[in-house]
Amino acid sequence: MKKVEIKTNIVVFDAVSELESSVIQLMEAAIEAKKNAYAPYSKFKVGAALLLENGTIITGNNQENAAYPSGMCAERVAIWKASSEYPTTKILKLAISASSSSQILSEPVAPCGGCRQTLSEYELKQKDKIEVYFMGEIGKIIMTDSLLNLLPIAFDKSFL
Repeated sequence: MKKVEIKTNIVVFDAVSELESSVIQLMEAAIEAKKNAYAPYSKFKVGAALLLENGTIITGNNQENAAYPSGMCAERVAIWKASSEYPTTKILKLAISASSSSQILSEPVAPCGGCRQTLSEYELKQKDKIEVYFMGEIGKIIMTDSLLNLLPIAFDKSFL
C-alpha cells in the first residue's frame, strides 16, 4: 500500500475589486448572465462567463425543467455554446457567480461534479489550463489556475 497526498492550490480574493480588470469584466458578465437563469424550482441562479483566446466572452446560465433534474448547469451551457460556436478557439478563463432566493450566498460556490467533469474534458482537449474563478453573490472569490485542481483524478478519453 502507498499513501498519496493530493494538494490543490487556490487563491482567495476578498472582493471582486481585487481581481485584474479583465477578470472583473468576466465576473460582471457572469453576474449579468445569472439574471437570466431559469430557476423556478430551485430558486438557485448561476451565471457563467468564459473568456476565449480571441477575446470573445461567452455566457451561460442554469436552465431548469419541470421534469427536474433534467435542466442544465450554467457552466455546461456556456462551454457547449463556446465549443459549438468556436470549436478550435481556446478557453482561457471561466468566471462563475451564484445566488439563492432563500439566502445571501457570501461563500464561493464551486462547480458541481458534472460540470467539473465536462470542463475538464475541454481543458484536456485544448492541452492548456483554464483559470477558474468562482463566487457566491457577494464576498470572496476563489481562483485556481486549472480546472483539474478541482478534479485531480479525472476520467478522460484515455480510459476508453
